[in-house]
Amino acid sequence: MESVVLRASYKKAVLTLLLAVTGATSAVAAGDLSRPVQAGPTPGHMIESTPLAPALGLPGQGAAYHILYTSTDGVTGRGTVTVSGAVYYPSGRPPAGGWPVVAWAHGTVGNADRCAPSVNVHTPRDTAYLSAWLKRGFAIVATDYEGLGTPGPHPYLNTRVEAFGVLDSVRAALGSLPNLTDRVMIVGQSQGGAAAFASAGYAPLYAPEINIRGTVATGVPYMSPALMQTLPAVAMASTFRPDPLATYVLLMAAGEAGIDPHFRPEDVFTPQAMPFYRMVDTTCVFQLEDAVNRAGLTTAAILRSQAVRLLAPVFQAMMYPTLKLSRPVFVGTGSEDRDVATSGQLLLVHDACAAGSKVEAHLYKGLDHSRTVLASLPDSAIFTQKVMTDQPVSSICSPVPQ
Repeated sequence: MESVVLRASYKKAVLTLLLAVTGATSAVAAGDLSRPVQAGPTPGHMIESTPLAPALGLPGQGAAYHILYTSTDGVTGRGTVTVSGAVYYPSGRPPAGGWPVVAWAHGTVGNADRCAPSVNVHTPRDTAYLSAWLKRGFAIVATDYEGLGTPGPHPYLNTRVEAFGVLDSVRAALGSLPNLTDRVMIVGQSQGGAAAFASAGYAPLYAPEINIRGTVATGVPYMSPALMQTLPAVAMASTFRPDPLATYVLLMAAGEAGIDPHFRPEDVFTPQAMPFYRMVDTTCVFQLEDAVNRAGLTTAAILRSQAVRLLAPVFQAMMYPTLKLSRPVFVGTGSEDRDVATSGQLLLVHDACAAGSKVEAHLYKGLDHSRTVLASLPDSAIFTQKVMTDQPVSSICSPVPQ
């Protein structure tokens, strides 16, 4: 399969991109869309770091900051945009050399600026999960991704956009904030699981200076050329109630409309779906999902027959640059995941192993998309200890339910 190796054309494209990143764009701070901020000329430049409001913090943290930094525009592959995020330090004295870093890639929150995680209280699940990483002795650098909390569209599930946002947040933090050391774990869930996997794939060419020790990803979406061929049948057969895919497709389409002026949502969605499509720019994912579920909408009900073909650019942008990662990856999957199909996650594990990645996969019996996150903590703690201390990691490419 072509997608399982890092193609020469990809290497050439990224090297060209590195030489081309010289532009600057105007952007504004999260939470204050009236205040202009000029993006710097290079990616990974810290524009601003200000104390985070206490209500937006995590239990047991030390200092915390809201940040604005530059990142390569992942849509065009050139120039820079301003991206927002947050940084959380553990409490107490830093170890010699500084705190190691978790680059946190968040799950789906919605496409509207007001949904950006850095300006919202964390969900109870994410609060518990991120606090566990603080207790392990990691500072957390958490991007909002391009277009969330800052001007411009948020190209939902675009892996290049997400990877650049993650990697440049680490560059910015290491380059400007105190008491951090360049020993990095990339960690993500759902949309962020894809962002984490993609970041590990892009890093050797895009950000080779970052000392990435390993990746932890749960609920990871997977798209490949072969899977794209099955999408029409899968989408039109999706009649579960509630159907999480219906909400995700609305977000995907709105993201594509933000970057393609010729995109017409009326050609993709049925009239029944259009009121919900128009909600995307103003509501966050939980409100949108509630509205879709109350209406009893399914993916099959909201899509026109040509929808998958018209959304092909979105699905192509979901693909990873390579499945051959240079550092080990932990993948946690719930056996009852209906948000991101369990079978697709296991296929990613299989294909990544076949490509030569060191994959430690775990399959959690009876758990859904969300419950897998906290359930994976004990296993990811062991994995993290190994990769941080250069101990060998054994591949688990065919996990059994546990």
